[in-house]
Parts: sequence; structure tokens; C-alpha cells
Amino acid sequence: MLDLLRLLYGTVLLRPYVFAFLAVYLVAGAAHLGVGRTLLFIPLGYALAWISEFSSIHCGFPYGDYYYLETTAGRELWVFGVPFMDSLSYVFLAYCSYSTALFVLSPIRVVPGNLLVLETRALRRSPQTLVLGAFLFVLLDIIIDPVALQGSRWFLGQIYGYRSPGLYFGIPLSNFGGWLLVGFLEVGALQCLAARDRLDPDGPSRLSRIPGIQCLGPILYASVLVFNLTVTFWIGETFLGLVGCMILFFPSLLVFFFTLYKQRCRDPESWGEHLADFPHSPARELLSGKAESTALEHPRQGGRGPVQQSP
Repeated sequence: MLDLLRLLYGTVLLRPYVFAFLAVYLVAGAAHLGVGRTLLFIPLGYALAWISEFSSIHCGFPYGDYYYLETTAGRELWVFGVPFMDSLSYVFLAYCSYSTALFVLSPIRVVPGNLLVLETRALRRSPQTLVLGAFLFVLLDIIIDPVALQGSRWFLGQIYGYRSPGLYFGIPLSNFGGWLLVGFLEVGALQCLAARDRLDPDGPSRLSRIPGIQCLGPILYASVLVFNLTVTFWIGETFLGLVGCMILFFPSLLVFFFTLYKQRCRDPESWGEHLADFPHSPARELLSGKAESTALEHPRQGGRGPVQQSP
């Protein structure tokens, strides 16, 4: 037991950035999905990731034929040949991909001092969110894996390699196919948790009242990309860094202009649909405070209950 605690402590010391990202996930997830779902996804997301990695290093599926070098096995926690921190990273990578997909697909409202993402339960569980979340998950790896393969040149350390170097800066294309498959599983697991209504919070969360908290998941997504690109340039891989920036430029531009479009072209029912699904959302107070005199109630289409019209 003492040895396990020592290895856990060593993992935190060696990988503080992983646990910093995990802490952001805990805050973002608790405000977004509730504490119950956020905590449950840690073992669930970790298990899916560990199984995929254990399978790959022994069978070559789904990521391809790669191996781990247990150079830090005595200083940090490893689980049957897989670094604990590596599988743990999938938890916050999957969540921030999922929340970014919801941000892209949901209506938004910019109000004084806040930005509201008016997602619905149906959107949380939709095929569109699943597909976009899985591809956003792969996009993270396109930036992460090449610099992680250069771990000997920075504080990650050389912990893995491929027996046959691939086409993309040493990464085989099979790796990205594996990430897409696991991305579907991880985001799908989040959608399954989102579908369990009994995990809903009993009342409004204090975290959800923090201005801009709904954007913390997408901010985490961007932070992971910025961190890895910064390391890429820091170790002198300028060409790799520029390629990463070019890959990210066009989807980032699309998201930026699409966000502006969503803000300008408001659906008057989107606010009411969001509140019907999430009655404790901070959007209710902001709506009633901003437009108490003009908010209307009328039957929603399909007989699903009342809707409040956005000003």
C-alpha cells in the first residue's frame, strides 16, 4: 500500500500538467454534467483507454504495433505495462472533445458578463455530437502524438515507440484510426451517462453560476492544443509546429465564424428548449432578469411543455 502511494505521488510529481488538466476537467464537468457523471466517467473513461492500450501493445489493435519503455516504472505508477497517467489523460481529452462538440452544435447567447451554451438533452445524446466529438478527439491526437514521440527531448521522457515508423512524423495512420474508434467509445460512454436522468443534480450548482463556466470544456480543449504546440516549438520542431498550426487554422476559423453566425441568427425557441431540459440552468435567472416584462409562455411544438421566448 505504501509502495502504491509512493508511485502515485511520483506520478503527480513527474506529470503535474496531466493532473492540472484533470483538475480543470473536474470543475468543468461538475458544472456541466454534474458531479455524479463527472466522477463516474473517470473510472469508465480510464478503463476504456487502458483496455485499448493494453490490446495495442500486445495485439497491435487498435492503434497499431507500438510498445512502452518502462524507463520510469520505478518512479511513477504503471498498470500492467501501461503508464497510469497515459490512460488517465483520455478522461479529460474525451470530455473536452465532447463539450467542444456541444459548443459547436448548440445555440449560444451572449449576455452582459456571460456566454450561454443552450444545449439540450437530445443534442447531448445525438449522433451528430457523437461523430463530431470523436473526430475532435482524433484532432487532439494529431497534435499530441508527434511531440509525445519526441518525449526524450522534453520532460515527458521517452516512454513509447513504434516498431515500424509511420508516415506522419513517425506516427502510423493506424494510430489515428484507433483514436477514432476509441473516440466513439469514449464520447459514447459520456452520452450514456448523460442519458441517465437520475444523475442530474438536485438543484442549481454554485459552479454553474460562474460567468463563462460553460465554455470551460472548450477552453480545456484549446489549452491542451496550445500546451502541445508550445512544447513542439520549444524543443525546436519548428516544421512540425507549423504543420500543426496549419491543420488547426481552418477548423478554428470555421468554428469562429459559425459561432458569430449562431449569435446573430437566434432561434426564439432555443432558450425555452434549453430551460425545459435544464430547469436549474443559469440561463433562467438571466432571462427573467433581462426580459421579465417580455418573456412569453406558450405551448411548445409537439406538446412538450411551455417555452419562454428569448428577447
